[in-house]
Amino acid sequence: MSDRQRQNAGTEPVRPEHQFDTCRLDAWLRIHVVDYCGPLEVEQFQGGQSNPTFKLTTPGQSYVMRRKPTGTLLPGAHAIEREFRVLNALFQTGYPVPQPYALCSQEDVIGSRFYVMGMVKGRSIWDTSFPAVPRDERPRYFDAMNQAIAQLHSLDYHALGLGTYGVRGGYVARQIKRWSAQYRSDSIAGSDVNLDKLLDWLPAQIPADDETTLIHGDFRCDNLIFHASEPRVVAVLDWELSTLGHPVADFAFHAMMYRLPPFLITGVMGLDLEAVNIPTEEAYVQAYCRRTGRSSIPNYDFYIIFNMFRLAAILHGIKARVARSTAASAHAKQMAEFVAPLATLAWQQVCEL
Repeated sequence: MSDRQRQNAGTEPVRPEHQFDTCRLDAWLRIHVVDYCGPLEVEQFQGGQSNPTFKLTTPGQSYVMRRKPTGTLLPGAHAIEREFRVLNALFQTGYPVPQPYALCSQEDVIGSRFYVMGMVKGRSIWDTSFPAVPRDERPRYFDAMNQAIAQLHSLDYHALGLGTYGVRGGYVARQIKRWSAQYRSDSIAGSDVNLDKLLDWLPAQIPADDETTLIHGDFRCDNLIFHASEPRVVAVLDWELSTLGHPVADFAFHAMMYRLPPFLITGVMGLDLEAVNIPTEEAYVQAYCRRTGRSSIPNYDFYIIFNMFRLAAILHGIKARVARSTAASAHAKQMAEFVAPLATLAWQQVCEL
């Protein structure tokens, strides 16, 4: 088991900073979740950097609860209600997401807003090299990820009732503006010279092409649950950053795994892909193109750099939450240390263009 797997997999007792009244939660569940029947046991999942996530266990069924953290939060962050909305829409289509049960928009039950969804059984993979998967099966797991994100980008968001889930067009420009502003506002976390350079470089390089689909915003192997024994995605998790946006930007965030080293958000850069039997970046991009009716992805390198910047800004926000003592994960401090190397890697990509 990799270090990242050990740090993120499984549950632990609820951390002191996230404690709440389980009796009040139990009473709320009895009213709002169909067929719920206690007694209730609560544990906290080790993974996750933003919204604390908990396993709710009863004699007959297990659930998952995601809540907003307490304390000072940035405006628009930790969008629990948006997560619940998109889960509701996608579950109706058969897209692989957990079943959403109930949303609590009041803060007087456990101290912050939360929602409850079904617990999906399966296999969690935290290392993008899929070391625990037999070598011959790894291409099929990569193909399952590719199929899942291509399927998402092919959905009719209007038919799903998500026409107002975001702004149509201009996604990349808005994201650059948003994360630049958040980076600057999180002065408590300090600054980074390469992030500063990216802030200047990116706005002038935005491609003219524009598309809008429903996007996930954080599509990685560790936000997926695979079937226990088959190379099949049975649930896509963590929809906090989902919105209407540019599908190529969303795909590039996912494909960025090819440009990141294993120690940095579990990439595969530097691995002998043929030896470990993982598809090449070119083959992976081509598979996505085939599934979405594209001949190629113009400006692909720009979208990779944009996503490196975006991820570095997100990690910078985690660094700020560590400083404010509102970080959701016990290893958030380690994640915050990735800001500088990721920003450096992003600027190196610019220099190589």
